[in-house]
Amino acid sequence: MRWSAMYTAMSLRTCSGLHPAPLRSSLRRPPQFASGAALRLFSSPPSLPDYGSTSVEVDSHRLSKPSKAGLSKAGLSKAGLSKPQAAKAAKFRRKDLDGKSLISDTLVDMDNDETFQDTLARLKRDGAKRMTLEEKKNRRRALDALGVQPFSAFVPERNAGKAVARKATQVFQLNIGLYCNQACGHCHVESSPRRKEMMDRATADRCLQILASSPEVTTLDITGGAPEMQAEFRHIVREARRLRPDLDIIVSTPDRCNLTVVHEPGQEDLIAFLKEHKVHVIASLPCYSAKNVNQQRGSGVFDRSVSALLALNEQGFGQPGSDLTLDLVYNPLGAFLPPPQEMLEDKYKEELLEEFGVVFNNLYTMTNMPVKRFADFLHRRGELQEYMELLVRNFNLDTTESLMCTNTVSVGWDGKIYDCDFNQQLGVAVGSDDAFSDDSKSVHNIEALKELFPEKIAFDNHCYGCTAGMGSS
Repeated sequence: MRWSAMYTAMSLRTCSGLHPAPLRSSLRRPPQFASGAALRLFSSPPSLPDYGSTSVEVDSHRLSKPSKAGLSKAGLSKAGLSKPQAAKAAKFRRKDLDGKSLISDTLVDMDNDETFQDTLARLKRDGAKRMTLEEKKNRRRALDALGVQPFSAFVPERNAGKAVARKATQVFQLNIGLYCNQACGHCHVESSPRRKEMMDRATADRCLQILASSPEVTTLDITGGAPEMQAEFRHIVREARRLRPDLDIIVSTPDRCNLTVVHEPGQEDLIAFLKEHKVHVIASLPCYSAKNVNQQRGSGVFDRSVSALLALNEQGFGQPGSDLTLDLVYNPLGAFLPPPQEMLEDKYKEELLEEFGVVFNNLYTMTNMPVKRFADFLHRRGELQEYMELLVRNFNLDTTESLMCTNTVSVGWDGKIYDCDFNQQLGVAVGSDDAFSDDSKSVHNIEALKELFPEKIAFDNHCYGCTAGMGSS
């Protein structure tokens, strides 16, 4: 997850907002910005051409056909809800879903989805490495057509020759497996019930040993897949909390909790476990209405998500005065930038409280990264070049001071080490651009994270996604 900014400042999540930003055919030269300011702390807002062009009425966002080419608490009860809101909460807390798996529905959706089936056929024919190389070539061709430099040259030219540099590791991110009960269309990890890759105990214990020898780490981000469904999830949480009582342990999949896992068989005690170990829950909810959520994440997902949020609320997560944090994450339905974060958070809090009796702490907006499933989505629709143009046009130099890759180390299920989870999915490992190389770093060949400090950060053209608007890493 793309998340160091959120981890360290929890302020770097605003992107753009009034109607979905149109993809333009002419490229504007990105403006120059002074570096060093946190994104919600600018002395004056940067002039971004598409900032403020996406509506916070995200329930009205729709995908077009492919082209041929802080809420007031007045009047609330002690529990934070008025009587009508409490009644809605009781209605939408679907205890009948507890112990009922979403996996069979997900598999049916995958079997009936022509895009998924075509991708599976190409994967079998060409292999993952060849498909990843082709994806990278498509991004490069898109930028060549626009006359735009590669990201690694673009940034120093706009920053007086200064490249983005690695800092001390604050966030230790573990992708502990790709198995998931969902198969979301935007998922850059390409998780699904058919992905069986999973971290083993030996690798998990090496990660814990490295955590113990790296006191500079303040946040452990456990991600997936659905991390809660991986064999080593609870072992890692228990041991990490024992080793570091002060540690902020975040559960995210991919980069956020998918919520529906709460209802899966065998997870009946999950929320109690998260509460016991004071895990910070970051949950994905790409809209406050059923239609958009189900379109992006699968049929029936919205009802299960709202029910899971209410179950978390029941245990104190997201409640006023509680030390159990429940944050939500929004990412756009299509090829446009997110709305302004603060305005969208207010809208989410209003809609979720009034319609469902749900409360939460913070909302963070994420730009969709042009990698894996979303890159394929754009390429199939003939929109990859336009989307890359949108990202470049809204390049914001200030975001480079807080990119996830500067203070995060991301570990794959097999122990390989990456600068971020996006590089992880593209096979660009620390120490080598080939994750299968013996030269690449792994938890099995280092003792502490400080050993990675001399390594240069590996950039590629997907990195434009983390520097567009108000940032997304």
